[in-house]
Amino acid sequence: MLPGAPLPEVPAGRQVINAYGGGGFRVADRPLRGSLFVFPDHTLAWTRSDSSDLTIGDLAPVLEAEPKVEILLLGCGRDFVDEPGGLRKALRERGIALEWMATGAACGTFNILLAEERRVAAALIAVD
Repeated sequence: MLPGAPLPEVPAGRQVINAYGGGGFRVADRPLRGSLFVFPDHTLAWTRSDSSDLTIGDLAPVLEAEPKVEILLLGCGRDFVDEPGGLRKALRERGIALEWMATGAACGTFNILLAEERRVAAALIAVD
């Protein structure tokens, strides 16, 4: 597994992404397999294995989260690929800003925004 970005000071009990790769992640020092949704206070499994044809319906846990998510970091895999058309607009209509990037970049960015106590979530496609 590759380490995440250097960790800023993060409040205790938060879901820091410690590492990614090998088909999974280490979140809050727990090894987890497969793709994930990571919120500041909890992590959920996600059945997606790639970002192609992603729809707003695939992001239901983010849309239903309380408190409301303001920023969604979507880690689309090892390499950057174009985001599906219409997804950014559909999220914006729900008050959520989409930041689409490679999974590694999303992990590091999540940790920074977590330290800033932002209402952030990450939808992360696992990479080998």
